[in-house]
Amino acid sequence: IYTGEDTLSLHDALPIWANPEPIRIQRSYADIVLIQPSRRQRMKNAFRMMAVAALAACATGAFAQKGETVKIAWIDPLSGLMAPVGSNQLKSFQFFAEKFSGANNPAGVKFEVVSFDNKLSPAESLNALKAAMDQGVRYIAQGNGSSVAGALLDAINKHNERNPGKEVIFLNYAAVDPDFTNSKCSYWHFRFDADTSMKMEALTTFMADQKDVKKVYLLNQNYSHGHQVAKFAKENLGRKRPDIQIVGEDLHPLAQVRDFAPYIAKIKASGADTVITGNWGSDLALLVKAANEGGYNGKFYTYYTSVTGTPTALGKGGEGRVYQIGYAHYNMGGQNDKWAAEFNAKFKDDFYTNAVVHVFNALGQSMAKAKSTDPVKVAAALEGLKFNSFNGEVEMRKTDHQLQQPLYLAVWQKADKKYPYSPENTGMTLAPVKTFEAYVASTPTSCQMKRPG
Repeated sequence: IYTGEDTLSLHDALPIWANPEPIRIQRSYADIVLIQPSRRQRMKNAFRMMAVAALAACATGAFAQKGETVKIAWIDPLSGLMAPVGSNQLKSFQFFAEKFSGANNPAGVKFEVVSFDNKLSPAESLNALKAAMDQGVRYIAQGNGSSVAGALLDAINKHNERNPGKEVIFLNYAAVDPDFTNSKCSYWHFRFDADTSMKMEALTTFMADQKDVKKVYLLNQNYSHGHQVAKFAKENLGRKRPDIQIVGEDLHPLAQVRDFAPYIAKIKASGADTVITGNWGSDLALLVKAANEGGYNGKFYTYYTSVTGTPTALGKGGEGRVYQIGYAHYNMGGQNDKWAAEFNAKFKDDFYTNAVVHVFNALGQSMAKAKSTDPVKVAAALEGLKFNSFNGEVEMRKTDHQLQQPLYLAVWQKADKKYPYSPENTGMTLAPVKTFEAYVASTPTSCQMKRPG
């Protein structure tokens, strides 16, 4: 803006540190003067601004201040048939946010969990995501339902692309569709659970040696995770045990079926000695309840036997016949057992979503490494991060952001001195049968990661 002086300084247009040389202009009656500095002056100003930016970065480099609060938006169901699962997992996040805050993480930050009930709906989840971002939350945690995770992932990718400087990170603690770390992989997505293909790789490696497994029935929820369980079961068994027959396959609506007796009748009629299911929550609890009541005595190979409601539904009826493949079980030992006992005493509930420990452990480590809580810097620090967790040393694979970790096959049996933890006061437990080291359970990725900048 022309001030009437013979010499116009750009001090008002650039930070004072840039200190550009005054540019002379002719006196005129113009209201606005557009100035084109010389090439030499532009280069000079550019280098000055780069120096200023570097100084500013140094001044704020220790952004992860001790006592700084990092908010995490938890978006999962607190209503409907899956509400008991969501409620348990929210308590898990709140419990470990406290355990890993302040001096208990190397960055010294405080974690705070902000919860949103998504009713297991992708549309509700997108509303929750917007509300969280409007509140300035830049870390999003979700796990129940890969259909929900897919919607969130797409929205987060678009938001980050359109809003540089306001990026958010997706902390996936339980949505296990392999596509999220393959064809749909994203720089902003990090999975702390093992995906469906990893679990099936370990599960079928064990089943290949079980000579009593001859006829298999596949029963799964009708959404991406259920489809993937069936797909990888057929592929892996076909490769490892081509003699095994797939005698039936069904997909049912997610979190809508209240009576699984008709499905159990079909399983019995098929002559299946084994059922493979990725069902979780009420869909697994009601399935095994129907199996007990319907007199089905075959084996179940599952992903989520430990989840709320299923232990009670099983009771003693599934002893020695129900297996779970996962990255943890009830009797991990050490600090994990102490946490489980404290969690039970505080909430009268069982701790089973151990990936929450991975989440807070990794965030503390990566924020300390980045010396910042800025999601862009934290994402860069998370890539390839190795850290010790409840199941040993784990690694966030840089190629696809899939955590590499050991898996465990456990069987439903009576609790004893060696494996004492009893979920839902059943007198039963999941006892480890076989451990699969990370390199055994790992599966390849087709991810072509697009990184910012």
